[in-house]
Amino acid sequence: MPWSNQSGGPWGQKPQGPWGTGPQGGGGGQQPDLEDILRRGQDKLKGFIPGGGGGFRGFVLIGLGAVLLWLATGFYTVRPDEVGLNLIFGRYVGKTGEGLRYNLPYPIGTVIKPRVTTVNTVEVGQRTGDTSQRISQREVLEESLMLTGDENIVDINFTVQWQVSPTAPEHYVFNLKNPDASIKAVAEAAMREVVGRRNIQAVLTTDRSAIEDEVRKLMQAQLDEYGAGVEIRQVQLQKVDPPQQVIDAFRDVQAARQDQDRVRNEAETYASRIVPEARGEASRIVQAAEGYREGVTAEARGEAARFKQVYETYKTAPAVTRERMLIETLEKVFGDSDKVILDKNGQETLPVLPLGSLQGGVLPGLQQQAPRAPAAQPAPSSGNVIQQGAAR
Repeated sequence: MPWSNQSGGPWGQKPQGPWGTGPQGGGGGQQPDLEDILRRGQDKLKGFIPGGGGGFRGFVLIGLGAVLLWLATGFYTVRPDEVGLNLIFGRYVGKTGEGLRYNLPYPIGTVIKPRVTTVNTVEVGQRTGDTSQRISQREVLEESLMLTGDENIVDINFTVQWQVSPTAPEHYVFNLKNPDASIKAVAEAAMREVVGRRNIQAVLTTDRSAIEDEVRKLMQAQLDEYGAGVEIRQVQLQKVDPPQQVIDAFRDVQAARQDQDRVRNEAETYASRIVPEARGEASRIVQAAEGYREGVTAEARGEAARFKQVYETYKTAPAVTRERMLIETLEKVFGDSDKVILDKNGQETLPVLPLGSLQGGVLPGLQQQAPRAPAAQPAPSSGNVIQQGAAR
């Protein structure tokens, strides 16, 4: 039953509310009528519903409008760096690319949109933090200390850069509960395996890039086997050092190895210069010996052939051959020596002009010749004396 402030209502003659107080505020204004407000709202609602809003038809139209509004909430937008994963009642049904897409709205359908172009970084062996506008690093020795193949310990800090696979983002969403922890565990295991196959000297010096590439491939193969939906972009070694307690000794060893390499390089350089010279000298000596052997052999063969010819001639004319051999022998013996010719009695000396000495401008025999000698030849220094007519 409606009540009116003018009549006072069931609480008395004065215009009081149900709690025994009158209307508040200045000017003596009236309190609004609640039933009147409800009636006006019903009238406005009826104006929106065809046929006055009465009956079953009005409720159907209201329900249909609510369903349409609910279905319209299923539209969603996928950005260029995302992939949309559609789920119906929590079950994966497909993925969509960038643009305006649709899936059944909540609670029937849901959409998960992982970012597939964002590059994430996982640190192993250290933790980097930003405190008081300063970047600080904290060593995690239980992760960084590793055993090499020659049973030495090396301290390694490295980072792994990874991203969600654009081709299989559903594996990343549904198979990995804690991606950072899983990837860090796989990275640490792969690094320990790769380092355990090498000596510490190679790890510290020459095999850094090979270790990075091998760890990346090993991690990718292991994560693909797990169905993680992750792509490993890069593995980068930050620090590769011996343990802090023995780093000075390792540096001394490294310096000694460098000196060893320097001395070895100098020795190899000297050997590369001396060995070709020795080989060239040996080759020259061998070739000279071979040339001498060929010359002597040819000369001996020529002498043998000449002796055979002389022997054949001697068999046909012994006397003539003997005289010819005597003349040739005398020519060979006295050809290069000074000669003195005596007459038959051995009393007088006949100097002979040395025609061969004229080419040098010296006439040693002219100073000793007699004034009456028609032709002279110098006295021999070797003492060779020929009696006149003896040569015949």
